[in-house]
Amino acid sequence: MKRGFAPPWPVTVGAVLLCVLFVRLGFWQWDRGNIRQEQWSKFSSGAGEAVALGARSLAEVPRFQRVTVVGRFEPEHQFLLDNRTNNGNPGYEVLTPFDRPNGRTVLVDRGWVPFTGSRARLPDVSLTMTGPMNLVGRADDLPSAGLELGRAPPPREGGWPKVTSYPSMSELSTALGGRTLEPRIVLLDPKEPDGYVREWHPPGMQPVRHWSYAVQWWCFAVATLVFWAVIGRRRAASIFRP
Repeated sequence: MKRGFAPPWPVTVGAVLLCVLFVRLGFWQWDRGNIRQEQWSKFSSGAGEAVALGARSLAEVPRFQRVTVVGRFEPEHQFLLDNRTNNGNPGYEVLTPFDRPNGRTVLVDRGWVPFTGSRARLPDVSLTMTGPMNLVGRADDLPSAGLELGRAPPPREGGWPKVTSYPSMSELSTALGGRTLEPRIVLLDPKEPDGYVREWHPPGMQPVRHWSYAVQWWCFAVATLVFWAVIGRRRAASIFRP
């Protein structure tokens, strides 16, 4: 070991482990940013002219594709997706059954409504149009929870609308008496009537935020190396001081 550098071995081992951890976390965030960028690109590519769904299932079109669907709303049985925020404000997203002529039902997300301040007083989500219509929206998946603890299926008892948090499609089907549901939902187009706040975007953070977190982790790795070097020099100065 050179005279001017003598880091303690526990510090060296700790610095190596931390650097490996920080570098790996950086690459993990970078990869997540790339995945988010792919989702945002798909979301943008599906923003063109709406495609007529016809008799096809929503599973047959790309995610985020704008589609037109023929059918009619069923206002008597609606769901309120809990734990949904808008600009930091708590609220619900309104999920309404839309019966198609082929006998299948698609759940339409009509947008976000604010929390009333009391779980005993749910927002009014009634519909003004219940006849046959040609609906425009985007094909998407149901929102999913990061943790199993955040899930709450629709209650079996009580009236409608039913409050639920990150349910599965099978749980929603059961609440509707076993009705056959489309595997995806439709995000109601902002220009369509009978909707609420509809500022649709891909799930998760923007890609640039993941990339910035990656750079931060790599900066932590560099800072760890600098700390290790400073400790080594100071210890060497104390050991070899004449």
